[in-house]
Amino acid sequence: MLAGLVAAFALAAPALAEPPVWVVKDRDSELVLFGSVHVLPPGLAWKPASLQAALGKADDLWFELPVGPEADREISLIAATRGVLPTGQSIFRLLPPGDAALLIKVADAYGVDKTTLDRLEPWLAEVTLAAAAYRKAGADTAHGVETTLSAATPATVQRRALETPARQLGLIDGSPLREQIASLRQTLQEMDRDPGAYMQLVRAWMAGDVKGLDREALAPLRRASPVVFDRLVIQRNADWTRQLDARLKGRGRTVVVVGVGHLVGAQGLPARLRALGYSVTGP
Repeated sequence: MLAGLVAAFALAAPALAEPPVWVVKDRDSELVLFGSVHVLPPGLAWKPASLQAALGKADDLWFELPVGPEADREISLIAATRGVLPTGQSIFRLLPPGDAALLIKVADAYGVDKTTLDRLEPWLAEVTLAAAAYRKAGADTAHGVETTLSAATPATVQRRALETPARQLGLIDGSPLREQIASLRQTLQEMDRDPGAYMQLVRAWMAGDVKGLDREALAPLRRASPVVFDRLVIQRNADWTRQLDARLKGRGRTVVVVGVGHLVGAQGLPARLRALGYSVTGP
């Protein structure tokens, strides 16, 4: 079923469509920004020619986080340490009754163990449920953009990361509880009412539909929890812009790969770098 769905939407996409790429330049530097979908199903031809050409000339390749087993282990350890409720607490008792009932319904629909969910803080429960939705769609990180590009890029290209796992998970874990619950509620409602939402995001990405990406990737969280949106999108975009500005003040060719939601809209990295006076081309 999934293979047929993927094939059908790929055929329906415009012939020349491809995921969006932005190019940022000054006198002696070029920075290519590519928006990632971290988790993908196999079999998608998503690599733009301009991205592959940029990787062939790059001095350095930047990701949100380090890519590889060591970083994965660190993420798992931090999540297991910071994402578990104190002894005696239960997420099903923590949530309002309606949300708790919806959590049970969604967990059953996606095959998520409710005993495991019971011990998790809302943010980690949301991550766990999202992972189940990806699995149901046949998608995983092994076919995601970061893993694929890191494996295909020569080892001579220097790898760099914009943040550490501790910082990223700290921003999520540090969100107020009521905001975590609001974000979880939005995800539960989407998984219950619109199980095809993930593939809609992938389709918008494959088509280079920037407005669609804002609608699918950003708008739901922006509406449900402005505080979480600010912590996970706005604050990180501001920090990453400072780092990329510093890189552009040097010399060389750089490729930057971050979640596509960080690149679209007035608060995205291309718009922020353009506001600093750099030449920015892209969708």
